[in-house]
Amino acid sequence: MEVKRNYYLNQLISRKDNGLIKIVTGLRRCGKSYLLFELYKNYLTENGIKEENILLLPLDDAVNARYRNPIELDACVRGFVKNTSQRYYVFIDEIQFVKEIENPWLQGTGDTIGFVDVVLGLMKIKNADIYITGSNSKMLSSDIVTQFRDKGDVINLYPFCYSELVRAYGEESEKVWQEYLTYGGLPRILSLPDRKAKIEYLENLFDKTYMSDVLERHDIKNDKSVLDNIIRITASSIGALTNPKKIADTFESKLNIKISQATVDTYLDYFIESFIISKAFRYDVKGRKYIGTPLKYYFTDVGLRNALLEFRQQEENHIMENILYNELVLRGYSVDVGAVEHRFRNSEGKDIRKWLEVDFIAKSGDGRIYVQSALNIDSVEKREQETASLIKIGNSFKKIVVVKDAIVPWTDENGICYVGIREFLSGHYPDMIMV
Repeated sequence: MEVKRNYYLNQLISRKDNGLIKIVTGLRRCGKSYLLFELYKNYLTENGIKEENILLLPLDDAVNARYRNPIELDACVRGFVKNTSQRYYVFIDEIQFVKEIENPWLQGTGDTIGFVDVVLGLMKIKNADIYITGSNSKMLSSDIVTQFRDKGDVINLYPFCYSELVRAYGEESEKVWQEYLTYGGLPRILSLPDRKAKIEYLENLFDKTYMSDVLERHDIKNDKSVLDNIIRITASSIGALTNPKKIADTFESKLNIKISQATVDTYLDYFIESFIISKAFRYDVKGRKYIGTPLKYYFTDVGLRNALLEFRQQEENHIMENILYNELVLRGYSVDVGAVEHRFRNSEGKDIRKWLEVDFIAKSGDGRIYVQSALNIDSVEKREQETASLIKIGNSFKKIVVVKDAIVPWTDENGICYVGIREFLSGHYPDMIMV
């Protein structure tokens, strides 16, 4: 079952031969290799590029282990593109496997050579177009922004979204929605035959790939159980405001383990760097400033989140909120959690200050939309509860309530729009950037 992923493929096509390093980032096993080595390679060969002019180097493959040495990698690529009369395309997969080594010509000086040095050198080869992928945001975001400056062109890849799964299955149905809600969108899931195989894949993938990557990269030897518990506690609290202090308190109250907030914060950052989770900060809509903690964490793939909890906490409202967050990020929005201050006097005449929550503020340029995730609005009280924060905002930007059930989209007297989750994700709702 092939999913074309044209949204990402077209980004690569538009950047072809632009003189910059194309950097495809994202969670391991989300399809970066397939995008480059299959979809984009096929595009090149179908448009006149000879296969012998395309170099494929998957560095997570043991057969290419020698090229994890930056000097060997540099020599390999330069040897491949030596015919200056031809155009070459170089795909280096999982660049974070390249180790930083001591400069052999400057031993004892502390000078090192890493993948950044190699790639910066390779991009000066005028007859080569360089593409790299990586699964660590610190290496491929912070480091590249600092060292590559305007030489890198980043494409962020995500697991399959709902609309891609609909195209893969050839239908839009409750079954497809339940599959997505339960097992997420990692590409391998589509080819697995049954529930048992899907559960085993997700559980093994997290432990043997994602957890192992974090432990190895940060040289963590004795804290695996702490790291494991932190991510499981985070998985159980999606959709809820939290912070490192709350997680540390949970360790002490539930596990009888004392752990510092700083350690929790550091370990959470390791999972963020590996694209496993993201954090959404709270933003005071009226005060126009960030509040700080508490904040919210979301999983890049809800199937991984469910696997961590052994598929026991299947609250559809929280998973739906996580899916909406991912969808907005995928569509190119910068996404925060909104907070609206509400001041009023109670029946006793006392001044009350209360924060009302807006699930998401999605910003793009000067524009924004406010999105509320609601399992249902099947009563007047429920509808008033879900829209109270949106009404208090008061500005003219679009406000949307996304509900679980399939409904005909409509707009109420306050200008608030209502739409079903599957219609929203499938691309039938207007005025949204679509994949």
